[in-house]
Amino acid sequence: MSVLYRALLKPFLFRMDPEDAHHLVLGMLARVSRSPVLLALARALAPRPDPRLAVDLFGLRFPSPIGLAAGLDKDGAAVPALSALGFGFVEIGSVTAEPQPGNPRPRLFRLPAHAALVNRMGFNSAGAVAVAGHLASAGRQRVPIGVNLGRNKSTPNERAAEDYCLSVDRLATHADYFVVNVSSPNTPGLRDLQRRDPLAALLRSVSTRVAERAPPTRRAPPVLVKLAPDLAPDELDDAVAAAHDSGVAGFVVSNTTLSREGVEGEEHAQEAGGLSGRPLAARSTAMVAAVHARSPLPIIGVGGIDSPDSAIAKLRAGASLLQVYTGLIYRGPGLLRELHRALLSR
Repeated sequence: MSVLYRALLKPFLFRMDPEDAHHLVLGMLARVSRSPVLLALARALAPRPDPRLAVDLFGLRFPSPIGLAAGLDKDGAAVPALSALGFGFVEIGSVTAEPQPGNPRPRLFRLPAHAALVNRMGFNSAGAVAVAGHLASAGRQRVPIGVNLGRNKSTPNERAAEDYCLSVDRLATHADYFVVNVSSPNTPGLRDLQRRDPLAALLRSVSTRVAERAPPTRRAPPVLVKLAPDLAPDELDDAVAAAHDSGVAGFVVSNTTLSREGVEGEEHAQEAGGLSGRPLAARSTAMVAAVHARSPLPIIGVGGIDSPDSAIAKLRAGASLLQVYTGLIYRGPGLLRELHRALLSR
């Protein structure tokens, strides 16, 4: 599968506009999700995580510590296929309470010399009602499904909790965990919610609503908060303190960066938006270490993982679970098998 991707599929996709390629792949995965035969074939071809890699965290069982980050399947349209590919967990979103188109195109750019992307998608979302319908149709999966929540662009920060809680109302029966995304650089003012008082109030509101909406037969899904890699030390102190004040279960570290360090002069490097991929690896790993030094809460490490070395670096920095996305685009599905093999041989 890895050779097929590198030799045929990647050259084909990389000749297309990045967002068109994204929609093509997601559409294929959505069709696989609706076919029991194709799903069985995907499971047969995918690497099966070794039981020794399983992680018990947040009251959930993760068959592998390697998960899929939010951003690939924003609306939960391909959850069964993604769950069949060998990930230990799958995170969808970001999901907004109401549908919104996101920013105008073009809004996704490749930096192939650096195995990176710049995106300014702007939380394009079908909305929480539509996503709930997709997840209901998919049914329970073999791996945990996380739902990453964002606020609508038209909602002021003073009313952000209403947005997040409305999404929880619509999705609480379908999520194994929630992530409160206050760190995307592509929604104006969103990162201001990482300040201590507004963040603590927001996380308390979301955690309370999740507990209220949890089905009586299931424990309430854990709530995590996703932080930016660009926080100054005092800002990070405030964000971590807010997480502790609110009683959330952990962190996702980190989102994309506004920095362009290491990609200066590259075509598309100065496009507005967040940078992901290999140039983010060191910055996000340093942020994992910084959060780990400030908090005993578990961390999902994400940002620039495209090799065993970059994955192991985040685990050594303090992450308990990992997520990939941009590395998957550049390396293909063989990356997952490579990471599993490396983790077993540590």
